[in-house]
Amino acid sequence: MKAAVTKVLGPKYFLTCNFMVKNIECTVYNHEFRSKILMAKANNKTVPTQLKVQDYLNAIEDPQRKEDCTRIHDMMKEITGREPKMWGTSIVGFGTYHYKYESGREGNMLMTGFSNRKQSITLYILGGLKKREELLSKLGPYKTGKSCLYIKRLSDIDLKVLKKMIEEDFKHVEEKYEIVD
Repeated sequence: MKAAVTKVLGPKYFLTCNFMVKNIECTVYNHEFRSKILMAKANNKTVPTQLKVQDYLNAIEDPQRKEDCTRIHDMMKEITGREPKMWGTSIVGFGTYHYKYESGREGNMLMTGFSNRKQSITLYILGGLKKREELLSKLGPYKTGKSCLYIKRLSDIDLKVLKKMIEEDFKHVEEKYEIVD
């Protein structure tokens, strides 16, 4: 959901706020020049927490899903060489990069990661899935979102292809962004 609200602040200024799914951006404009005077942004909701990754994995009730998530955890740890962190309450992330958009919005995000969801296991391929179409054609059954790969179980897919996708994506993020850790 995205919505915008504009309010006149007097003869010279007006305020525009854009309410998006994960953030709010408010900008004060000068009427005469339509230039930005002040911009305020809400913080990213996906941030590292002090929760323990092992507790998260241990809490997965379905034995097959727990085994699959543990294998993905081990694979990502091997590929990235980084210790995992919990991002929010349900995302296991590896590495952190800093992004800055042309709009001025900036923040930190996990370099790669996964989450156990009700319908599937979500893998975060943040370098983009469109670049991985050839590998996706060899992966096995999956669904996608903008930067998310949804799989039901590891036994359904080609693990060598998944590993190559994660390696390529992680390398892409390392080359494109400022790495925090």
